[in-house]
Amino acid sequence: MASRGQRIGIWIIAAFMLVGTVGSFVAIVLSNSNQQTDKERAQKLYAAYQKDAAAYQVKVDAQAAELSKQYFSAFNTYSGKPAAFDAAGVKDLKTEDLVVGTGDDISADSSFSAYYLGWNPTGKVFDGSINDTKDALKAPLAVTPGGVIDGWTKGVVGMKVGGIRELSIPADQAYGAAGSGEDIPANTPIKFIVMIIPTPETITQPQPSKQLIDYYNKGLIQ
Repeated sequence: MASRGQRIGIWIIAAFMLVGTVGSFVAIVLSNSNQQTDKERAQKLYAAYQKDAAAYQVKVDAQAAELSKQYFSAFNTYSGKPAAFDAAGVKDLKTEDLVVGTGDDISADSSFSAYYLGWNPTGKVFDGSINDTKDALKAPLAVTPGGVIDGWTKGVVGMKVGGIRELSIPADQAYGAAGSGEDIPANTPIKFIVMIIPTPETITQPQPSKQLIDYYNKGLIQ
């Protein structure tokens, strides 16, 4: 039989074990509660961000539609311009002004907005601003210095806003040995029609908050 001192020691150990067990249970409950609170908070922040993003897209689409009404007829005049050309004959960058603009001059350091059509030596259009319905324009391309191929950077120098120019770009100023997809194999020269328009009003794109990003990284947003 255990002595009185031993029994007291056993009770003390049992008490500590009970406290430890209760404490662990409470910690788990609190952790789950906090996680649920964080998840609910994350969902609210995400819903708000989605709402802002949807409103942003509505504004972008409305602006694109308005600009299309303004410029579609003038740009669509050149939709039939793409045709097969002799790839071997495009060794240097060549430009041809189709319409001389009346706005600000474009330099190699300029940022500007443009509509465009690009085609390869077979005459296939690999990219462009006319949408699939063929009766409207996509949102104009926002061009920043260094953000496009050399043939564009150098080819638009001297244009004025409102102008339309055809660019014949040798492979080394286009996509070079790397090419770009099936339509632009390695070492392929390409051509573009570029129409520079006045830069439209900037529509600020909503950004997720740091807290929302943290919640996403923790897996609280799927």
